[in-house]
Amino acid sequence: MDTVYAALGDRVLVGDSDTGWDDCFLGHDIECVAARTAEPERAFAGTADAGLQRTTDRGATWESVLDAGDRVTSVTGSPQDPDVVWAGTEPSAVYRSADGGKTWTERPGVTDLDSASRWSFPPRPHTHHVRWLALAPDDPEQVYAAIEAGAFIRSPDGGETWVDHPDDARRDNHTLATHPDAPDRVYTAAGDGFALSTDRGATWTHPQDGLAHRYVWGLAVHPDDPDRVVVSAASGPRSAHSTSGESYVYRWNGERWTQSMDGLPGPDGLARPVLAADPDGGFLALTNHGLFQSNRGEAWTRRDLDDGDWPTDYEQVPSGLAVV
Repeated sequence: MDTVYAALGDRVLVGDSDTGWDDCFLGHDIECVAARTAEPERAFAGTADAGLQRTTDRGATWESVLDAGDRVTSVTGSPQDPDVVWAGTEPSAVYRSADGGKTWTERPGVTDLDSASRWSFPPRPHTHHVRWLALAPDDPEQVYAAIEAGAFIRSPDGGETWVDHPDDARRDNHTLATHPDAPDRVYTAAGDGFALSTDRGATWTHPQDGLAHRYVWGLAVHPDDPDRVVVSAASGPRSAHSTSGESYVYRWNGERWTQSMDGLPGPDGLARPVLAADPDGGFLALTNHGLFQSNRGEAWTRRDLDDGDWPTDYEQVPSGLAVV
């Protein structure tokens, strides 16, 4: 694990195993963060008050590269081309950059879909947003978008056209994932449960056996095993999105879910963790109590990069995690 970009509510922390945390881009309302191993010095942070921000020097300086919508709610990079970056906004719109985030083009037709009339995000009932974007690992033209709340949509042609919400897909989608060893799969963590597609989002199944908490937020798939998944979950949004709430982590082995809280704080006082695959193997969980690491999702160990206490200023509901 070389560099971690950890987004909290009001800052992005940047660190590695030698230097510890640096407070970067402090004092903004952070929605998401993304980075790719091909360009570890470059990262993007979506905000509610300053558009999409980009750093090319590991967080030392930031510049605005996209000012669109009311807020930038999702950002991801292409696994095939480090210069291709995608961003989603509120109200729901999707943008693509082919030059590393310097210039952007809106992809047409997102809100022309029939299901768009039903999209709505509380507590702002007259809007909605693209909460997550993911790309098929073997096809840069296959784009998946999670609309919060209302739909899972996909594009087979790089955002030129969009396929509307399938009848059996989740509607309150929060986090999407794909896996290079199973390129036809799409995973989603949603407010109405976990779901899995094995045909690039056309149809869905809902493996829930053992998942006692169905408001699912965080999601990560083991880099070496597409059947090993971890999610964060709670009984509802109030429990999930609060540092005084109650949240859990579960692991899935391809058949059933098992709680995976060994080594984690809580569940009382644990806001829903943000989860990510560790490029070195295993998982990372960013929580309001610190950063934790697990080889297979069965037990967790504290991974504060400076081996110190988690400062009080960092005890926030996390908003994103990128590991490069």
